[in-house]
Amino acid sequence: MAQKGSVKPEVRWKNFWRQNDHFADLFNAVLFQGKEVLKPEALEEIDTDMSGILQFKEYEESLVRARDVVKKSAFGVEFVVFGLESQQRIHYAMPLRTLLYDGLGYLKEYQELAHFHKEAKDFMTKDEFLSGIRKEDRLHPIVSVTVYYGEQSWDGPLSLKDMITEMPKEIEEIFSDYKLNLIQVRESQQYKFHNEDVQTVFEISREIFKGNFHKIYQLYQNREIDAELIAMIGMITDSSELIGQGENKEVRNMCTALEKLKNEGRQEGRLEGIQESVRKLLQKGISVREVADLLELTEAEVLKIQQKC
Repeated sequence: MAQKGSVKPEVRWKNFWRQNDHFADLFNAVLFQGKEVLKPEALEEIDTDMSGILQFKEYEESLVRARDVVKKSAFGVEFVVFGLESQQRIHYAMPLRTLLYDGLGYLKEYQELAHFHKEAKDFMTKDEFLSGIRKEDRLHPIVSVTVYYGEQSWDGPLSLKDMITEMPKEIEEIFSDYKLNLIQVRESQQYKFHNEDVQTVFEISREIFKGNFHKIYQLYQNREIDAELIAMIGMITDSSELIGQGENKEVRNMCTALEKLKNEGRQEGRLEGIQESVRKLLQKGISVREVADLLELTEAEVLKIQQKC
């Protein structure tokens, strides 16, 4: 993997999606067909720590988990929790992993309720005391989305059922499935994004994955792009060059950034060609001085390449 810039990839990713307008637009596109159900002004960031303690009689185990970004949004007098996960590699247990995150979220709220009632000593029946919560208590729904930004098409499971061995029809009909809300950056053209930053990041990254640089030139040749977006696109497409350009604020135009990227690629190609020529000439027994004269290099440069090879 190419080395990233000074900002850690996970930090860059979280900072981008912590912005309420970005977060709301993503969830609206993936879950609500582009309808603006989530309002940025109604979103509130909450603790990403989903750690919990599983207890079954004498058995006890701590599970330490943290999500990328978690927000809640008010719907009437109640609220809904929305969790966002990122994934660069295909994970063949992703539905189970996300189910665990959601389950820990419910467990966390349940344990908070149980602690409150234990302190308040307000149980009305023995059943409530045994349960740890009151009969009228209700947990808040958790909805999760996973953004996969790998270069290869996702060929992993999209639901818990996809991970389960073949079932008889009678069992399949009663099986409790769990759906993975997955969006692939490289195949995101069907989503309706309204936020310009989100649209730019998904569109340019998608076309870079597909090698459609001509389309990027057509769409963005006269458009200025924030340097942070260029760095974000570099993170998604695994390009340390674009990350560096964004972090150093070298360019504010995507076409210029791609031209610099292509020029650096050509320079790397020329360097690789020179290194190969040096290696072959030295293997033939030609001296370092003669190789330097033939390729118009210094002897120090030839020796450096020789050591590298």
